[in-house]
Amino acid sequence: MKKVLVICGTGVATSTMVASSIKEHCAAQGIDVQVTQGKVMDLLGSTPDVDVIVATTAVPDGITVPVVPGLPFLTGMGRDQALADVVSHLQ
Repeated sequence: MKKVLVICGTGVATSTMVASSIKEHCAAQGIDVQVTQGKVMDLLGSTPDVDVIVATTAVPDGITVPVVPGLPFLTGMGRDQALADVVSHLQ
């Protein structure tokens, strides 16, 4: 199973919207994925064991996991490309 971590400032509102979009898209693509949510503070100290991070806020330096910008999920502009980027990191 592939893992996606959705990061926002507080780990509540925006990450919920983004996580829902990613889950729906991956299910439609037949990708078995676990999507979790968190806040940017969760990234301090260690890199999470995930395949990709989708972030609606700045990510600390030193994160070695691929990061996809999450803003397109909120604005709709560039959403299809962001979903394609997430899928490419999961394959």
